[in-house]
Amino acid sequence: MTTAFTLPDVVTSDAALRRFLHGLPGVDQVGVQDRVAGLATRSIKRDAKLTALDLAISMTDLTTLEGADTPGKVRALCAKAVRPDPSDDSAPAAAAVCVYPDMVGVAAEHTAGTSVKVASVATAFPSGRASLDVKLADTKDAVAAGADEIDMVIDRGAFLAGRYGAVAEEIVATKEACGDAHLKVILETGELATLDNVRRASWLAILAGADFIKTSTGKIAPAATRPVVLVMLEAVRDAEALTQRRIGVKAAGGIRDAKESIRYLVLVNEIAGPEWLTPDLFRFGASSLLNDLLMQRDKQRTGAYAGPDYYTID
Repeated sequence: MTTAFTLPDVVTSDAALRRFLHGLPGVDQVGVQDRVAGLATRSIKRDAKLTALDLAISMTDLTTLEGADTPGKVRALCAKAVRPDPSDDSAPAAAAVCVYPDMVGVAAEHTAGTSVKVASVATAFPSGRASLDVKLADTKDAVAAGADEIDMVIDRGAFLAGRYGAVAEEIVATKEACGDAHLKVILETGELATLDNVRRASWLAILAGADFIKTSTGKIAPAATRPVVLVMLEAVRDAEALTQRRIGVKAAGGIRDAKESIRYLVLVNEIAGPEWLTPDLFRFGASSLLNDLLMQRDKQRTGAYAGPDYYTID
């Protein structure tokens, strides 16, 4: 077994971290695209499809991150996360509800006693343009209000400028501020420009203590894409062999239908392995995906489609 190592073994200086990250193998973009396209052609039989739909529901972080969010909207979101299909008790609950810090208390109250976690964006989401003190206060406020998970954004400007040590230090400090809450580190891959940068940012977040690495805020296009998620899955798979830690991946933004979510599950199984096919290690960040999952689930169970009006509006 490979000896585990942690951040201090690599981040002794900005230069040491740069040597490590730029020493990673380059990403074959054409090969990644071909692999993704090939996996998308996999067919799934009916029984397996129903299992996959239930799994996707259980992996969904039902999300509302709008300036117009109200306590009533968050309460309704929590009710849907806890019982996605009120007419069918066999439908699994969602993994979490994801809200702004000021709505965490409402979400915590209305998910108490259930399996649904409360996730909160923090660290000056979505831009990350704030001082470290402000970012840490943002994080601590959300945790104090009852957040189980914190979704932080990295400083993309620092990363793109090669100031990897500064990015790592913010992740380490935010992880400490999380206490017992899990930390998801948002890479905002739509701003990273290349798959090589996605690989480096993934490793940087992993080494700095992330519990999850997450594609996007959902506010920048492109958000989640399967080539990007493949590279992130390779990173968590390879990092496990070195660190003895399993890190999760969250695909957020732009995933709107059940067919696409199942393609992601195939990707997870083939790239990281079946061990990652659990809400503890893979999530979808979505606001509109759940309704299509429920409609397709009804189709698999009954043979007929129910219209979207049969489901609550997100």
